[in-house]
Amino acid sequence: MIRGRSQGNAPAVLSVLDLATVGAGHTATDALRTTTELARLAERRGYHRFWVAEHHSMPGVASSSPAVILGHLAGRTGRIRLGSGGVMLPNHPPLVIAEQFGTLEALAPGRIDLGLGRAPGTDGPTAAALRRGRTDGADDFPRHVAELVRFLDDDFPDDHPYSRIHAVPGPVQGRAAGGVQSAARPPVWLLGSSGFSAELAGRLGLPFAFAHHFSAANTVPALDLYRRSFQPSEALDAPYALIGVSALAAEDRKEAHRQVLTGALAMVRLRTGRPGLVPTPEEAESHPFSPVETDVVDGWLANVVHGTPDDVRDGLDALVKRTGADELMITSNAHSPAARLRSYELIADAYGLPPA
Repeated sequence: MIRGRSQGNAPAVLSVLDLATVGAGHTATDALRTTTELARLAERRGYHRFWVAEHHSMPGVASSSPAVILGHLAGRTGRIRLGSGGVMLPNHPPLVIAEQFGTLEALAPGRIDLGLGRAPGTDGPTAAALRRGRTDGADDFPRHVAELVRFLDDDFPDDHPYSRIHAVPGPVQGRAAGGVQSAARPPVWLLGSSGFSAELAGRLGLPFAFAHHFSAANTVPALDLYRRSFQPSEALDAPYALIGVSALAAEDRKEAHRQVLTGALAMVRLRTGRPGLVPTPEEAESHPFSPVETDVVDGWLANVVHGTPDDVRDGLDALVKRTGADELMITSNAHSPAARLRSYELIADAYGLPPA
């Protein structure tokens, strides 16, 4: 069972969210090698969990298949929790996700998290291509979550059409002749950027992860709604809230700003329908930002905690104080793999995380 932080001034747990970002001049192979290196660094430096996110049809993001990436990472780490932040459930039949994450749990017992989102993680035409004519979507999310949990627990009622269908690997193997029941199944998290999933997570008694890094104005209202709606469950006895936050530390503030500006320009291009690779710092510095683009950049950077390690620690601590988050999941959207890796080292040093 997941439990919240003790009351008082205890710092939030620190974790990592990675998108396998692809910078200009780099390949998807380079990006995924960096993801692997980052997962190993996160484990070595004492971060609690490492999640990857599902996105589609975005040249600068190579994390379209979280289960595949997590299977790779499971074989190259030994202790850190691994999970999806998240799987976009409307894109997939629940049985497929139950089998994928049952397989991951069998590969890395006790280390797998299943984070679920209701957005497509892409544009409308790509979502339609993923769903191949299925008409259910985000509004059917509560039903899909319930169905997925039933598959994970293998406990459909006898009169249910799926009562004789079993997700494998899964509990059915423990009930077969000579079978041994697995100790656990992946815990389910709900992800969101508004109040919908916050309220649903509370009613179901599930841990909740909020996308503060791209919906900062909604963070406090969503977490308040989650806590008000919370009903204890077998999974969780009290609310547990994680927030995703963009952060990057460097030895000096100028270099930190130089690095995060690359992610800001990538976001400008995404929001104006021109998604591409993450630009280099030189390209970002020389880009002639229009007034509209400058507004986008300023709004984006206002919610990216960046600067020296002390600046970042102070900014993250202030965010925890303001939101009451139990856990911070840090993501760094920058061109340079070396800068991203170094940032996580510096943040770990600033918080005194003990090297493993």
